[in-house]
Amino acid sequence: MLSRREGVDIRPTLLRVLTDLYVQAAAHSVDEKRQFVELTSRLIDEVDDATRAAVRARLAIYPETPGEIASKLSIRPALSDLPVPLAEAIPGSLPPSQPERALSEAHMRMASSLSMQSADAAEIHEMFFRAGARERVAILHRLAQTPLKASPKIPSVRAARAIEALEMAAFAADIENFTLELGETLILPARVAAQIVNDSGGEPLACAMRALDMSSPVFQRVLLFLRPEFGTSVNTVYRLSRLYDRLSERSALVMLAAWRGSAMAGVRAKYRSILYDDESQRARPGPGQPRPAVQPGAVPILRTGTEGSGR
Repeated sequence: MLSRREGVDIRPTLLRVLTDLYVQAAAHSVDEKRQFVELTSRLIDEVDDATRAAVRARLAIYPETPGEIASKLSIRPALSDLPVPLAEAIPGSLPPSQPERALSEAHMRMASSLSMQSADAAEIHEMFFRAGARERVAILHRLAQTPLKASPKIPSVRAARAIEALEMAAFAADIENFTLELGETLILPARVAAQIVNDSGGEPLACAMRALDMSSPVFQRVLLFLRPEFGTSVNTVYRLSRLYDRLSERSALVMLAAWRGSAMAGVRAKYRSILYDDESQRARPGPGQPRPAVQPGAVPILRTGTEGSGR
């Protein structure tokens, strides 16, 4: 669950992203509507009034807004003489005519020091890999505007060596060594590195290469040779190359931080901290030890039967 403990609360950002992605499509399937309701119902109750008002304004003029969400936001149904439904004002919210102020450069510098919690990172990681191509592009572009702390840049000398090794592995179509080099350079677990390389969409690979500051021509060569399903599709190469040229370094580094944080979430879930008295409370009382007939340290006197015999 997203929380405010240590760091920035990303629930408002997640709700805005989900809403923007939902209203971009003209129609949705039953499963898409159900998933949208499940994801946003909890977030609507947990965000601030300004975020709720902004989301409500977007959904009030969208004809495919699910009934459950419309009821939760008190959005009136469309009237016969009006082209769009109306939404009631939320007390204490920002006036509809007042535009949302962009973060200043100083604010962004201060916000960039806010750490990302492992639970939040895991949620971003899962949401990104579950999303489709259009949703992934929108998520990556919006990460540049979030006040989340990005991972530090890979040192230029280390990045240059890695880019050369990755390009050689791509030429040989050696996915195993490519994945190993990527994981070591970006400090990612083998599981996450393999998920990035083997993803059928290619957006995670573009994000990882942008985090290394790989040049666009080298990235195109990687696409052509690393995996046949990429290299044999002109549309895929063009789509990913266009995404790569428009992807910011900050977006890639924020996503890198989410990948690293999601791995930490799994480790923390597996190994729980143990209190000093946990073992004593869990230990079962054993049977009482019988008192030995001879106390430790005492030496019994051996009688041979010859004492006092004079022999």
